[in-house]
Amino acid sequence: MGLLDKLSGWLGLRKKEVNVLCLGLDNSGKTTIINQLKPANTPAQDIVPTIGFNIEKFKTSSLSFTVFDMSGQGKYRNLWEHYYKDSHAIIFVIDSGDKLRMVVVKEELDTLLKHEDIRSRKIPVLFFANKMDLQDAMSSNKVTEALCLESIQDKPWHICASNAIKGDGLLEGLDWLQGVIKTVNTPTTECLHS
Repeated sequence: MGLLDKLSGWLGLRKKEVNVLCLGLDNSGKTTIINQLKPANTPAQDIVPTIGFNIEKFKTSSLSFTVFDMSGQGKYRNLWEHYYKDSHAIIFVIDSGDKLRMVVVKEELDTLLKHEDIRSRKIPVLFFANKMDLQDAMSSNKVTEALCLESIQDKPWHICASNAIKGDGLLEGLDWLQGVIKTVNTPTTECLHS
């Protein structure tokens, strides 16, 4: 059973469609995380740099997920904003070992949070401080500090230390996300397909 199967069970929703954006710079581990989250019987995609975006659709017992794995390469980041309006949650993945690009991560996050389709909504944002297995990885507290996450006052957010390859921290993050989706009452769409 995949982590999203567990998430759907916790949500207790029937035939709901949830759109999730998976964002972050290139090589942060977005695709690896999505492969870990998919149900066990869903084929995993090869881990190669995402060009543009990939869409992963899969159903669990009570939810139909559409996860948009957006490329983090500089020339494709302008595509992100085209998917903000219809998203119900954001997973933002940070390479905790890439200290040199933390400034770029902060710039992209600030741009995201200031966008007109995001700033006025209480859309939950789950941060994965990924690659905690690296010797030089920043702790989730240091990542929080570097990105000034404490200044996010207008929407629910949470950060989890993670290792996408082993799956460490992913369940904790999804546990938080499902709880927030229930309490924030993020609008979801009825799924038209059974």
